[in-house]
This record gives sequence, C-alpha cells and structure tokens, in this order.
Amino acid sequence: MIIPVILAGGSGSRLWPLSRQHYPKQLLKLFGDKTMLQQTILRLTGLPELGAPIVVCNVEHRFMVAEQLSEIGYANAAIILEPLARNTAPALALAALHAKEMDSNSTLLVLSADHMINNVEEFQRVVKIAASAAAENNLVTFGVHPTHPETGYGYIKTNKGAKDTAEVYAVQQFVEKPNLETAQSYLDAGCYYWNSGMFVFKTNVFLTELQAHSPDVVSTANQARSLAVKDLDFIRVDKESFALAPNISIDYALMEKSNNVVCVPLNAGWSDVGDWKSFSDVSQKDETGNSFIGDSIDVGSTNTLVFSQHKLVATLGVNNLMIINTPDAVLIADKSQAQQVKSIISRIEKQTRTEHLQHREVYRPWGCYDAIDDGDRYQVNRIRVKPGASLSLQVHHHRAEHWIVVKGTALVQKGDEVMLLSENESTYIPVGTKHRLSNPGKIPLEIVEVQSGPYLEDDDVIRYEDSYGRS
Repeated sequence: MIIPVILAGGSGSRLWPLSRQHYPKQLLKLFGDKTMLQQTILRLTGLPELGAPIVVCNVEHRFMVAEQLSEIGYANAAIILEPLARNTAPALALAALHAKEMDSNSTLLVLSADHMINNVEEFQRVVKIAASAAAENNLVTFGVHPTHPETGYGYIKTNKGAKDTAEVYAVQQFVEKPNLETAQSYLDAGCYYWNSGMFVFKTNVFLTELQAHSPDVVSTANQARSLAVKDLDFIRVDKESFALAPNISIDYALMEKSNNVVCVPLNAGWSDVGDWKSFSDVSQKDETGNSFIGDSIDVGSTNTLVFSQHKLVATLGVNNLMIINTPDAVLIADKSQAQQVKSIISRIEKQTRTEHLQHREVYRPWGCYDAIDDGDRYQVNRIRVKPGASLSLQVHHHRAEHWIVVKGTALVQKGDEVMLLSENESTYIPVGTKHRLSNPGKIPLEIVEVQSGPYLEDDDVIRYEDSYGRS
C-alpha cells in the first residue's frame, strides 16, 4: 500500500500579504477552485494501491485542514498535529511511525502541500517508477528538470552522463541554493536537478535509515507519539516530548548522509510557488507579460503582476512590479526582490503589529468573521456561521454585543432565554451575560456584530461549553 504523507506545516511567508501565519498558502485557492492542499491530494486520484493520506500540520490550522479534506471526500485522513515547528525530519518521523502501525509493509509517498504540478499524468507515471525503485530498498527523491538557472532552489547532483536517458540515477550530492553563476554551471552540466522535497520510500527502510543517521529524531518522535492523545478527529502529539526534537530538515537528517539515495527525474510542470515571482511565472500572461488577477485596470505596463482581493488596482506604465492588494495590507515590490519579502515581515514583527499573523477576515472552526470597522471603544464584525455550527457558550467582562441578522436564521441563547432571529431582526448581549450563537439552518448564517466597551480584544472571553475542544 502507498500511503501519501502530506507535509502541510509551512507558513509561506514569502507570499505575504496573501499568505499569513494563521492562514498559509497551502490552505489558499491560488489556482482554480481548490486549495493547494486539496490539489496535492486530488492529483493522486487513480494511483493503484493508494491508502488514506496522513497529513501533518500545525495545530493552529487543524480545523481548516479537516474541513478542506472533508470537502474533497478525504474525511478518513489521519491528521497529526505539530504542537510547534520542528522542520521536516521530525514531522516525517511522526508520519512514518503512524504508517507503520497502519501497515508495516507500506510505502510512503511524501509530498508538500504547497506545490503546483501541471502535468498530472506525467507526475503519476513518475510516481510509479519511484515506487518501483523504493521497492528495492532505495530512498527515492524526485529531481525536477531545471528550465533556467534558478537561485531559489537547492540542487541534486546525480551520476547521469551526457547521453544517459535512464529514469533512475544514483545521487552523488545535495547542494545548497547557488548564486546565479553556479546555477548556470549546474544547468550546463546536465546532471543536476532541482530538489523538489518529494520522496518515496518503504516505511521500514526509512525508519531504519533515520535511526542509523539521526537517532534523536526517531526517539523524540517515538516519545511524542507514545504520549499522543486523540482530540476529536486529530492526533495531538505530546508537546514537551516533541519540543526536544532537533529542528532539522529531512535532507540534513538523512538524505545527505545515506548512501542509499536515488533520484527519479520529474518533468511535469513543477513549481513550489515559493514567492510572488514564481507565482507570476506560472500565472497566465497577456502579450506584454502582465498577469492581472482580481479587479484591475492597466494602461501601458509590462511584465507586471497584479493580485487584488480588495478594491480596484490601477497601473500606468509600470514594469517588472508585483502588486498584491488584500483588505488590510498592500505589497508593491520589484520582481527582483521577491525573495526578500521576509524582511518586511521582520519589520512588522518588530513593530508588534499583527498583519503577518492573520487576515482581516479570521477563520474559526464554526465559520469566520471579518473586522470591517473599528474605532475608540467599538468594533464592527461581519460574522458567517456554517450550517449546523455553533460558537462556544461564553461570556465577556468588558464588552457588550449587538447582533443583526442579515442572512439566514440565528438561534441565540442569552442568559436563560433562547430565541430564533430571522433576517433584519436583532438582539443585544449585555456585558457579563452568558450567550451563544448557533446556525440551525441549512444555509450560512450572516450577522453584523457591533462590539462596544473599553476592551475589545479576543482574549476577553470565558468559554463554558465548546464543540471544538477549545479552552
């Protein structure tokens, strides 16, 4: 059985301001009507002997991940929650230990949740080749055919000769991201491939090799998993044990150390969409190299990307720019600076701002809310509650709330009173009153909430009952 392992724990910081720490790129619909996580799993459809996926994700993203898996019919996936970031080696160790318990003879297909692959048929063909190589006890990595001297990727050096046309090569070396001159030499040599970060190996072979080369990764993962608890449909590993795991990638922990690594070349339109330039490279363009996504008007610009979620963006005679417009932040940068977006996030963090953490629209397991206006002692939110969902039974000590139903039907518990509110009806929740908002209907409930009081932060809440295990 081939068990897909989907690593979904990244933050996608170089795609800021669209990708945020609490809502990263793998959970976004960047291309089409499916998120990158959903596309990663759906492109496996049709592979033989495919088991239920294992998804390893940040604990903060668990409800969004579960909902997205359910939307595409994979509610049976195992979702392992990382209590804190420890890079890919500990995450893969957790997944492998879980897979071994499911099927001791399984093969793991390790994928990142934030990659784009255009040619799914070719990708599946190469996966089958990799699975055959893994059956011979090899650790298999996918090497992407380089199309240009890319400085943003690591490379894999193979034993490929100038005229070789094999489909599996021995790996001689993993090399770091090069400068432009070195990247050009790799391209000219013909034996180097981009390091995709995708792998295939037998579960037992992987764990044996990882134990030999990085035993501390295996031991800490084993401990964290042995103390794991079931939380709703999630596997919540022990935080204290997992914190002791080394913060190390699978390349450093194993692939660069093992003599048992082979590379399968992949030429299927792969991109890790790691920054806005790579996003622009794979986006549809007009005759002058522009990509316009969202509400925009242009006169005379060239080689420019505009991505607008909010308001009209008008461009006039600009060149080689990236303009990303979200409801609460706008990025304008030259494409040559795409790798430096993290420096903006560092500045935001130093100013103790929150635009790197979440969007103006904040997602919750019951739905979402959009902070559409705020001022001294008030905040206005547009709240959407999914059918059948409920907020927690809670109380606030510093703010009152006024709810106005604009769509659907609201079931409101206020103190000892329970009421149904229809469109254009409203209610008032005084300070210190125990209350709960639910959607008993079959369509989304939308309300406008006006909060007022001296303190309006999210931590002014005491939860008495909650359907999602939040304290």
